[in-house]
Amino acid sequence: MRVFLGALWLITTASLAAPAPLRFSVSDSWAMPVVQLEEGRPTQGILYDLMLSLATQVGHPAEFHVLARARIGSAMQHGDIDVRCYMAQAWLDNLSGDYTWSIPLLVQRNVLVSTESSPQPVQVNRLAPQSIGTVLNYRYPTLEPLFASGQLTRDNSRSEEQVLQKLVAGRFQYAVSNEWTVDRFNHNLPSSQPLHKVAVIEEQSVGCVVRNDPKVPVQRILRTLLRMKMSGEIDDIVKLYTGKSESPQQTPDKN
Repeated sequence: MRVFLGALWLITTASLAAPAPLRFSVSDSWAMPVVQLEEGRPTQGILYDLMLSLATQVGHPAEFHVLARARIGSAMQHGDIDVRCYMAQAWLDNLSGDYTWSIPLLVQRNVLVSTESSPQPVQVNRLAPQSIGTVLNYRYPTLEPLFASGQLTRDNSRSEEQVLQKLVAGRFQYAVSNEWTVDRFNHNLPSSQPLHKVAVIEEQSVGCVVRNDPKVPVQRILRTLLRMKMSGEIDDIVKLYTGKSESPQQTPDKN
């Protein structure tokens, strides 16, 4: 009995001493080089390395929750997620709850992609009425007026990789995708048949949003992200997966 109580005390002490996991959301629509999902778990990629390094430096184990994009907001609201990264405030109509945003960490650049090259950037607002490839539940602020008017119609897929696969298969003439994903996708295509980036749709500075909770080390997380950005660590992660340093945000062509 005395041995049992001693063992129980050791287990209880260890559990109390261990820091709680830092719970990150991972969208199931992400593709490399942002995140690689294998059997429903992230294994590598820009955001995987960023979040894992953040948790390590903060001193908490990382816990990844892979969810449909539409469910991530409610998961944070109900306290199931502590940190959501790769987010821009323009993508959210109403973020209910008490949260704090990090500084901008990355630049997310959406481009219009086609199997055919174009000598001049395509003027999206001059396209004939048609369907274009998009990702389910992704917001494209620049294109919303064209969707609302019916000039363009969304042909949704669950991930950016699926969107590009449909483009190659001829489902539509144009698709919208993250520039990193397009570059990565082209590596697996014949060099004579690459996908062409025919217009920049929009650029967004993206960062992380942290749930304000006494159990979450919010200020330590924000300070660590600032240090990771200022030290060049985040840019080095981007370069590792893309071969390019993170470029400064530019004003896109108005389409």
